[in-house]
Amino acid sequence: MTTAERSKLLTISMIYHEAAVPEYARGREILDRFAGAERIVVPSHWNIPELHGNADLVSEWNTVKRTVLVLGVKKGLQIRPFYRSADFIAPSTANGCAMACSYCYVGRRKGSANPITTFVNIEAVSDAIAKHAAKQGMKLEPTQPDPGLWVYELGTNSDLAVDAMVSDNVRDLVRLFGELPNAKATFATKYVNRDLLGYDPQNRTRLRFSVMPRGVSRLVDVRTSPVQERIAAVNEFVDARYEVNFNFGPVIVYDGWLRDWAALFEEIDDVLSPRAKQQLAAEIIFLIHSEQLHELNMHWHPKAETLLWRPDLQEAKTSQMGAPGLRYRMDLKRGFVRDFRALLAERLPYCTVRYAF
Repeated sequence: MTTAERSKLLTISMIYHEAAVPEYARGREILDRFAGAERIVVPSHWNIPELHGNADLVSEWNTVKRTVLVLGVKKGLQIRPFYRSADFIAPSTANGCAMACSYCYVGRRKGSANPITTFVNIEAVSDAIAKHAAKQGMKLEPTQPDPGLWVYELGTNSDLAVDAMVSDNVRDLVRLFGELPNAKATFATKYVNRDLLGYDPQNRTRLRFSVMPRGVSRLVDVRTSPVQERIAAVNEFVDARYEVNFNFGPVIVYDGWLRDWAALFEEIDDVLSPRAKQQLAAEIIFLIHSEQLHELNMHWHPKAETLLWRPDLQEAKTSQMGAPGLRYRMDLKRGFVRDFRALLAERLPYCTVRYAF
């Protein structure tokens, strides 16, 4: 990745960090990497009123994401069972993001501008994963995430392709899973970071490029790699011994949405190599929105809400974590999912569907 590409997404001039951060080798590495940044010690990476509680930062949304970094020590190392993209959710090594997708649930959860928080105790996280995987033994029966290996989701609260621009945490995790005999890693991304091509994943990291029709992406995927670049990168990452899948989504319903997805599927079919097609699978995720995120977006990116905010099509829902949200009405969504899967089967018959919701 060139210096110009990095600076467009991240130009760190302010670092908030917990007092213990310099005690860790990874913490010192990051501080040295951004040596020119101003440093402010904070009691906790969760307790920074200038960021998390400051509604005035809405007008500086993208500036904060580009220029501010938070460093902390990961306290909870629990590994939770999951059932969609992975068998387990690993302890996160980061949260927040330098990108600014207008539908992102992290913004919904934290309120105003939410830059990257990186955790510096990577050894503790890696040790927790290795011990957990050892306790599982070999996978004897297939599950939805994978037939033969236990799958660990690494990126529920951040985008690891961007996190890799801050530290070597992602490189360390890819190396770890290359050494585990019974497990693989997975994470979704909307950013093409070709530095990851040199990580030697040994087919034990599943990278999921999130894609949607170009015109919609240009409106709602803020500060991300263009969709055509994500698709074009698939062959490179497969050749570098990653398993590469797609996240189709969030699928947003509007006049002509299936026509636009058909064009996207045609592009994928034209670009992907035979090797990439042979291993292709996808996850289909329809839009989940919320009133809180709608109100927030109206202050910094109201144009996106012309697509995201559809009270005529949406109904209230509560997530498994108890968070309120809005989904497409179930009486309509069943048809949307059916039509989408039929189109996918017609245009990309070699693409396995892991799940659709």
